[in-house]
Amino acid sequence: MTPPPPPRAEPGPLAALRADLHAAGWTVDAVTGLLGPVAAGALLRDQPVPARRALARARGGPAGDVAALTSLFVLGDPVPRAVLDRALPTAGAAGAQRLGLVEAAGAGEGDEVRALVDLRPYAAVDAAGQAHWWLASDLGELATGGPLGTDHVLGVGGASTSLARLAVRTPVARVLDVGTGSGVQALHAARHAASVTATDTSSRALAFAAFNAALAGAELDLRRGDLLDPVAGEEFDLVVSNPPFVVTPRDAAVPQWSYRDAGRRGDDVVRALVTGAGAVLAPGGSAQLLGNWEHRDGEGWRERVGGWLEESGLDGWVVQREVQDPAEYAETWIRDGGQLPGPAFNALIEAWLDDFAARGVEAVGLGVVVLHRPRDQRPRWRRVEELTGPSPGPLGAHVAAVLAARDALAATSDADLLRERLRVAEDVTEERHLRPGAEHPQVLLLRQGGGFGRVVAASTALAGLVGACDGELAVGQVVAALAALLDVDAAALGAQLLPQVRELLADGLLLRGVAP
Repeated sequence: MTPPPPPRAEPGPLAALRADLHAAGWTVDAVTGLLGPVAAGALLRDQPVPARRALARARGGPAGDVAALTSLFVLGDPVPRAVLDRALPTAGAAGAQRLGLVEAAGAGEGDEVRALVDLRPYAAVDAAGQAHWWLASDLGELATGGPLGTDHVLGVGGASTSLARLAVRTPVARVLDVGTGSGVQALHAARHAASVTATDTSSRALAFAAFNAALAGAELDLRRGDLLDPVAGEEFDLVVSNPPFVVTPRDAAVPQWSYRDAGRRGDDVVRALVTGAGAVLAPGGSAQLLGNWEHRDGEGWRERVGGWLEESGLDGWVVQREVQDPAEYAETWIRDGGQLPGPAFNALIEAWLDDFAARGVEAVGLGVVVLHRPRDQRPRWRRVEELTGPSPGPLGAHVAAVLAARDALAATSDADLLRERLRVAEDVTEERHLRPGAEHPQVLLLRQGGGFGRVVAASTALAGLVGACDGELAVGQVVAALAALLDVDAAALGAQLLPQVRELLADGLLLRGVAP
């Protein structure tokens, strides 16, 4: 079925729509409060019945406008024209029609109005603080009752939210959003950048991004093209990307969706972004990307992905957050495409597993990539690790702090570090594990409350050093005192501890104090 055209950003009706949505109080909090926890939770599982019941109870009451807009644009249920006119008193159903948001059966008050797009409130917290907009995308399976079109423009999902939380929000001149889709990452960037450029291969996606930017009052430079091609020869202070990273068989019998499939073999799209980002990063600039990568037989995933970092010529940090086996990965994305279990589902599983087997893929890793272009020619640092625990809050400020700390440490000699006074970050706690009746702990752990929630196993000496970091004593003084206490050579102990101190400083468990 041919999808309806994307919405149109006509200034007059758009301004009226924005005013009406504000006046209606159509926010994420209003919708979740109206639905209640049971219906809201069910809706996250694509089960609309509890939400329909909750919205039906609200019609005619104080939250009737919120209920009507949610029924129409989120659930895809028709509403009478008069109901939409009340919810949007300035734009009205006629204005929504001009914008391409709805279609009406007629001009009568009782005639049904149906949504042509998904439109919903959006709220998020990133390193720049609270963000609130309304975002349009294509209607999903919940509203249409059918499979997604191959040029489907996706709304905000878990990956979008993860990248928004990961991205650095330091005020900069230029930001690039690669694979913008409906434009949510570009809108986040517009809050802290003088100029935002967003690229996508899909003209339909760019049309949705243009509408969403206009509705939010943001200006975006939208360009059509593959990955970094539309910005060749330009430089940006920040690059963000939630690319079409899904590892999909290159098989005519396997459906491809533009929002998730890049048309490349295996994980080549992520490799291309990682190795190509340096060409568009300004000195001092950074990139934050989401990605999937293959774990191949006979080749460690750390070495394989680490090779991409080496090829990039940049500082690089890869954090693997999850691993799926080939069957689990295939099932996840086949279901995402709307295929129900049965013979066709099984045929797609076969195609996916054949494709994985051809490259010796044993698993697929899911995670994030952080890149950084130093301002000088110092040696690059690379880190490839697996951190699967929950992250308690936005990560952008933590990522920025790590990049700044790495820059500072690269210019700090061991002799200078020994003269510094350090302090323990406020979110760090120490855990001690003892066997019953034991006098001394067998395991000492330093646990970070923020960032990636890192847990560091510490030796007695390292735990003692960290415990003494209160900003009063220099690191060298602490090392000397520990050496005397442990009856070991101070120089040897310093050589053992300083690399660990550098890592704790880089990760934010230790903070630099005031130099003497």
